[in-house]
Amino acid sequence: MPDELLITARANPMIDPGLAIWGWQISTYLFLGGLTAGIMLFSALMLLMRKDREAPFAVQRLALLAPIALSLGMAALFLDLEFKRHVYRFYFAFRPTSPMSYGAWILILIYPVAAMQILSTVRAGFPATAARILRYPPLERLVAFLERQRRLIAALAIPLAVALGIYTGILLSAFSARPLWNAGLLGPLFLVSGLSTGAALTTLLAREHGEVRLFTAIDVGLILAELAIVGLWLASLASGPRLQLDALGMLLRGGYAAAFWGLFVAIGLLLPLALDWLELRGRLRRYALVAPSLVLLGGLA
Repeated sequence: MPDELLITARANPMIDPGLAIWGWQISTYLFLGGLTAGIMLFSALMLLMRKDREAPFAVQRLALLAPIALSLGMAALFLDLEFKRHVYRFYFAFRPTSPMSYGAWILILIYPVAAMQILSTVRAGFPATAARILRYPPLERLVAFLERQRRLIAALAIPLAVALGIYTGILLSAFSARPLWNAGLLGPLFLVSGLSTGAALTTLLAREHGEVRLFTAIDVGLILAELAIVGLWLASLASGPRLQLDALGMLLRGGYAAAFWGLFVAIGLLLPLALDWLELRGRLRRYALVAPSLVLLGGLA
């Protein structure tokens, strides 16, 4: 009788946790969250390094994309919620042991800092828009104040961007029931991947040749770092217990092998790395937009 009850219960849907419970919405949010982290970090870092001439797009205009990307990701996350009216409950408590609680509060802090980043550079980056909104004295005084504080704002944006980029990996690594995710390297992997997509997006949108080369070189370094972390992650799985060995088998020869090695490693990392290297050596100019596009595809994969 106990065996019959157990078998009957486990045959019911949703009894055992399944990956299908998290669909495209979560994947989209994780990708756009990492992209937002890269956007915020590079716009702030280039400003702090006084790269106004070398990277004008990153310093003056890139920050505008951060709340747009994050809002799209938050919309996807909202669609995944089972009880959407209860979303406010995230902000009625803070649980120090919960990565999801940290993430909820990080997302709230991102928006005001991103808004200050945008307003502190709006006059230089979007002069036509600035001319319209600065006709109102309170807005003009606010923008003037934020312009004087833009280095402080950038200094605040960097740790928030790092926290946003890394917390999603930490969140997944806390799932001990998923041996493939249950690894300490997942946080750094998500962070570096997000920064790489942010650099790739900047490369796609920048118009100055020097800025494109700068972010191409940055992305080469980030791709190499990502490949190193992926190698360490796979090695840690290979040296783990039987459950992690079984999970690793899903990547090496199982159902996820084609997507992992094909879309992520080959198309998303190795091919853009080769194209970027040729671009920096001056041997490839016609396909300069292909490599960053592949990096974005690989980050999503």
